[in-house]
Amino acid sequence: MPMTATTVLTARALLLDMDGTLVNSDAVVERVWHRWAERHGLDGDEVMKVVHGRQGHASMAQLLPHRPMEKNLADNERMLAEETADMDGVVAIPGAPEFLASLRELGLPHALVTSADVPLSTARMAAAGLPLPDVRITAESVGASKPDPEGFLKGAAELGVAPAECLVFEDSGAGIAAGRSAGMRVVGVGARAGDHRPDVVVRDLSQVRVLAAGDGAIRVSVAPGG
Repeated sequence: MPMTATTVLTARALLLDMDGTLVNSDAVVERVWHRWAERHGLDGDEVMKVVHGRQGHASMAQLLPHRPMEKNLADNERMLAEETADMDGVVAIPGAPEFLASLRELGLPHALVTSADVPLSTARMAAAGLPLPDVRITAESVGASKPDPEGFLKGAAELGVAPAECLVFEDSGAGIAAGRSAGMRVVGVGARAGDHRPDVVVRDLSQVRVLAAGDGAIRVSVAPGG
């Protein structure tokens, strides 16, 4: 939704997706998934409409519904290894370094909630030059992939904040659906997000400012931008 004035949201914790939200890893994701699509006789562009935001095995289950899950899980391990070895083109989303620095400097509660596993999330954040939040919910932390809300609910629990008082930052349809299912408001980041009706959409994190508002509250200002 286009914004003509600054939008102000108040929360007690921020839950941050990684890929597409803090880190631009699209080049790697497209390379790896297009190779996978070719191996399975699928259209790569159609595959890309499914994979963002989900764990790999969950995407495979949707794309190859009759395939045994054990094959998806084994394939997912290989895909994660490919992605972890390929950091070419991985960069920070504009505004992400300053956004994370503000959260850290002000001591504001926040967590990373990603469908990547520990090795991949650690490698991508490092490649983008971004610090890892102290609280991290990764693929190993959950039994169900986004759009299931488990990851966001675990992030809220780790921070000791009620779900309704958390604000999610997400780029994908699966992630936005997960945040909504968790009973949280969602800031959509980037072009993909606008198709999934988050509470507000930003081009990137350069449009976002955070402040400590007192009494444990976080004031999030979302400025209009091109």
